[in-house]
Amino acid sequence: MNVLAGDRPLSDLELEEKLANKALDRGMVRQLLPLLHPVRGLITAVIAIELVQVLAIFARPLLIGLVIDRALHPFDADLVALACAGLAATWALRFALGGLSQYFAGSAATELLGAIRSRVFAHVQSLSVGYFDRTKAGRIISRADRDVDTLEPMLIQCPPQFLSAVLRLVLAAVLLWAIAPVLLYGLALVVPVLLLATIAFKRLSQRSWGRVAENRSRFTAHLVETVAGVRLIKQVGREAENLQRYRGLLRDFNTTLIAGSASSGWFAPFTGLLTTAGLALTLVIGGGDIALGTLTLGDLTQSLFYVFLFLAPLQEFGDLFERFASGSACAQRIFLLLDTEPEIRELPAALELPRLKGEIHFRNIGFGYHPARPVIRDLDLRVAPGEVLAIVGPTGHGKSTLVQLLTRFYDVDTGAVLLDGHDIRHVSEASLRKQVGVVLQDNVLFGGTALENLRLAKPGASDAELIEAAHELGADEILRTLPHGYQTEVGPLGTNLSQGQRQLVCLVRAYLADPVILVLDEATSAVDISTERRIQAALRRLCHGRTALIIAHRLATIRDADRIAVIHDGAIVELGNHAQLIKERGIYADLYQIHDEDGDRLRTPGRAMRYEAPDTPSPCSKSPAS
Repeated sequence: MNVLAGDRPLSDLELEEKLANKALDRGMVRQLLPLLHPVRGLITAVIAIELVQVLAIFARPLLIGLVIDRALHPFDADLVALACAGLAATWALRFALGGLSQYFAGSAATELLGAIRSRVFAHVQSLSVGYFDRTKAGRIISRADRDVDTLEPMLIQCPPQFLSAVLRLVLAAVLLWAIAPVLLYGLALVVPVLLLATIAFKRLSQRSWGRVAENRSRFTAHLVETVAGVRLIKQVGREAENLQRYRGLLRDFNTTLIAGSASSGWFAPFTGLLTTAGLALTLVIGGGDIALGTLTLGDLTQSLFYVFLFLAPLQEFGDLFERFASGSACAQRIFLLLDTEPEIRELPAALELPRLKGEIHFRNIGFGYHPARPVIRDLDLRVAPGEVLAIVGPTGHGKSTLVQLLTRFYDVDTGAVLLDGHDIRHVSEASLRKQVGVVLQDNVLFGGTALENLRLAKPGASDAELIEAAHELGADEILRTLPHGYQTEVGPLGTNLSQGQRQLVCLVRAYLADPVILVLDEATSAVDISTERRIQAALRRLCHGRTALIIAHRLATIRDADRIAVIHDGAIVELGNHAQLIKERGIYADLYQIHDEDGDRLRTPGRAMRYEAPDTPSPCSKSPAS
């Protein structure tokens, strides 16, 4: 689907913003805070530990100042020993609490990230099919994987560390004021400059890491597309060009990553310079006060520690803001996904359909994937219960779109799709999908065994029931010849099985689901003759007693149907059985004549259509089930 912004196509990110109806660049604090609620106890424990560690840190300068002023002149061995024991205790506390803090923080991170991943996964499953038709799979994977990982430093590590830094800064300022206000006045010259630099750094970092996150999504999306289409890439010999494209995306990512690092690389040296300046001011001012006798050596030593404890957090803010910038850039993209609402929404009082008779009525429907380009135009078509209707026509003229509308993957723009008189927009999606079974040319199998894939259609069934269903459908013989029979691992998307074997598993799965309405969309394409005959036999058994819509290019698949609908430019232009349409000498008759002349292919104008030999029985003919 080509979505335009003015006179140009939307970029991937602009399209995501359009689908979410939200801008990417927006504040994240309000959205992120509720995420911390489930782990608030663990984060509170981490914060409490940080508070104790801060107090331990500030105990050290006090002990050192005490030793310098009261234990060295004259020497007091007991006081020195007590101070050394206190210092040792603060370090022991630091090591013990540091490990405990990591445990609590790690537990919080595991729970929080797991909850976010589950939320993103659940939301992705709830989105309408149209979203996946328009959004690259790699971008969705990037949101649920790498972007979620990037949230952990910001949500788990940053809050305790930020609080610790603020506490150290405030306590250091208070203690400096208590010892010698003049030393704090000296730091006042440094702090405004450091704060302005921190604000500028935060703004630069957020923009830079936003570009890094976007470019990471792009090369991830290309990687996923390559894995999905590796056979085609190899077949057409485009490995080198595809690699070059991937390298270009990596180059863009690396460029933005380096630029982001460069734009933030000045902050650490700059804060180091200001810290050095602050320490120098303290030494100059403190040295003068010692000479005047208004400050002791112990006070000056303590003050140097406090100056460092005052300035160090300001340096740490740079690292914290960088993590926040990176995390918020990824959070913006995650929430862009989470804010995307399903286009197909179930009504609160949606009807639970009873077992239907199987009547279908496409009542004056109109639909287009893009408003300016309708695919279906005022189409009116009734299918009686138990009727087998074949639909033929050129590619792109609306045949498969009817399936999308019947299963409510999309909603009609005008008119209505009715099942036994029920508008499918008013019924629950779960009860609708139980009534309608769809068998495609490229059906999907999930990782696991063949038996586990069959059980998807009937979770409560025993192994014996599943195998019996395969036997009834005539698929048992082939499925038993798999390396481990029904326990054979089908592989990712069923890649360990042949096309025909996958199709048989999908047919048995449809049989187990026991739908009232069956849709066959190119269900017998791309398999060998022997397997195809088995599939046709399975289809005859599957169609028996059900309303069936057959969308196919093979002539024998459709000629024995009760009726044949010829669709052109989104409208029904001919409707009748095979004999009637031949007599009318219209489009269908022309297609059939071309089939006879071609010998082994059925063609539509500008489009080739395969067929089988005339003596091959139709898979959904009215002959008895095999």
